[in-house]
Amino acid sequence: MARQADGEAVRIAKDVLSAGAATKVCLPEGPEEFARALGRRGARRPVVVGDDRALVRAVTLLHRRRELAGCALSVVPVGDSALAESLGVPGGPVAAARTVLEGAEHRLDLLVDDSDGVVLGALAIPPAPVRAVMEAAAVPVAAGRPWLRSTYRSLVRTLAVSRPVRLPAIPAPGPARLRVEVDGETVVDLDQPVEAVSVVPGPGGLASVEVRPLSLGAEATPVRAAGRTVTVTGADFRYRADAAVAGPVRRRTWTVREGAWGLTLPTAH
Repeated sequence: MARQADGEAVRIAKDVLSAGAATKVCLPEGPEEFARALGRRGARRPVVVGDDRALVRAVTLLHRRRELAGCALSVVPVGDSALAESLGVPGGPVAAARTVLEGAEHRLDLLVDDSDGVVLGALAIPPAPVRAVMEAAAVPVAAGRPWLRSTYRSLVRTLAVSRPVRLPAIPAPGPARLRVEVDGETVVDLDQPVEAVSVVPGPGGLASVEVRPLSLGAEATPVRAAGRTVTVTGADFRYRADAAVAGPVRRRTWTVREGAWGLTLPTAH
């Protein structure tokens, strides 16, 4: 049922985009073809038709090719789209496809770590337990109207997988001993166990950091800070960056890149 529903959403998106511009559909069969399709976009604007993982994958590829600054993305959510919607993208395929044709580019901040990973929406340490997920990803390039700076010529989407992809199980998170530094200043040190750390990029080129100390009685007051760089040090910790879990690592630094990427949003956003 999920695959059928996703396929219908993709068809609706294509119909709406085709009504306002010429479109061409390509079906990459894996990450390598996905990357090649995105690399062959030329002057065309890519449109991600798919779930949050597809959006993060597209941003990551463009960032690592150092092409992100000059390439605005558009999104038509299909599948898990909590991240895209949190960024301001309409949830329905019709409204989202119309935004592709009629919306405006908004520059958004990005968290980039010292391994060249990216965070669009939120970073969490430790991560929540990973559940089985169904990927219905799609990457894409759609055509636009004459008044847009770049015409959209093709709509590229990845094939939905036929069954859930089960990721490795991760134990439920517990208290951790972490050193959290913001712009070089220690917010919490290793002697203070913490329940969770969250980092969100922007606005204004600053990351918002919240640390929840371990509480043995009444709920502990969160420690909050803001800055351009966030460094976390600890013993083999994992973290969730948007829809994916990474690690274990012993040290990682995230830096805010102000206005690093462009996303097409409704003009009233």
